[in-house]
Amino acid sequence: MSAPGWTPRPAYRELRAYDVDPTPCALELADNTSPFGAPPAALRAMAEAIGDRLARYPTTYSLPLRDAIAAYIGVAPDEIMVGAGSDEVMGCAFRALGEPGDQVAYMDPTFVMARVFAVSNSLTPLPVPLTPAFDADAEALVAAQARITYVCTPNNPTGLPVAPAALQHVLGNAPGLIFVDEAYAEFAGTNLAREAPTHGRSLVFRTFSKAFGLAGMRIGFAVGARPLIAELEKARGPYSVTALGERAALAAVTEDIAWMRNGVARIIDARERFIASLRAAGLAPFPSAANFVFLPVRDSRATMLALRDQGILVRNFTGLPGVGDALRISIADWPAMQRVLGALATTLSGEVRPLVAGERTDA
Repeated sequence: MSAPGWTPRPAYRELRAYDVDPTPCALELADNTSPFGAPPAALRAMAEAIGDRLARYPTTYSLPLRDAIAAYIGVAPDEIMVGAGSDEVMGCAFRALGEPGDQVAYMDPTFVMARVFAVSNSLTPLPVPLTPAFDADAEALVAAQARITYVCTPNNPTGLPVAPAALQHVLGNAPGLIFVDEAYAEFAGTNLAREAPTHGRSLVFRTFSKAFGLAGMRIGFAVGARPLIAELEKARGPYSVTALGERAALAAVTEDIAWMRNGVARIIDARERFIASLRAAGLAPFPSAANFVFLPVRDSRATMLALRDQGILVRNFTGLPGVGDALRISIADWPAMQRVLGALATTLSGEVRPLVAGERTDA
């Protein structure tokens, strides 16, 4: 067989496709999605849209949805761009606003797609280790003098928010563009997106995949100053958001806010009880401002496989800088998390201490 007439760029060739365990499990806690299903108004809107609507293109740039999101965030409609998940919107930003060879500074570890978007758009990734307290190293991020600085808060996979002083230092002193990934904002109780348009050089990315329970619809958006958003629209192109996705997200953000907030409150309650129980067992989970908990363990792959055998799917990380091996465990209702605690006690028998008789596991 003759050799192909093309080869990928060397840096691109080193990338790997996004790795997701396809094993079906009774309790899937690997993707930080909602355990409560889709919002009720969104389900009604999708059911009503099925029919002739599916034979036609969606709106060109999702303007009705954009307007509703703008009202939810508290900015002007032309300071919003909607796309097929925050991944698409973020990819547009790297493509539209970086020149080949430009550096992208990002926290390490952080959301894996930051490096992927940099390399796939011929940009140069520049990982910046977290501080010993696992916060963003604001001084080092600024010192990188990168064209694009990426900050994820709360960070994925650690679940820790970037300290406000560190974030403000980056926003005020990084020389280029600042991308702030705020996918877990509803769980953290923050709204940095509202400030993005006034900053001028920052874009904040948000999603409907987490608190709003619409991961399967792939809806995300960016918030920023009008000139930045106008450039992103050119990179996105028309019709990237499906008609069903538009209808579902529009209904969710206009009719299902109370439903969303109720779900967030339930997740936060279960999260704090889960963290307290892990600590009571002698483990050392990180504090979390997201809808997941980050748990360092001796051998994350072996632990993940053992949990999978018990019908629980979590995400494992190996050899993370400053951490080593760890699990990222999405939070569901408390009964589900009690099941996870029992499975961990069996799996990590050498790492946890037995609970004293009568001791609470939800302190």
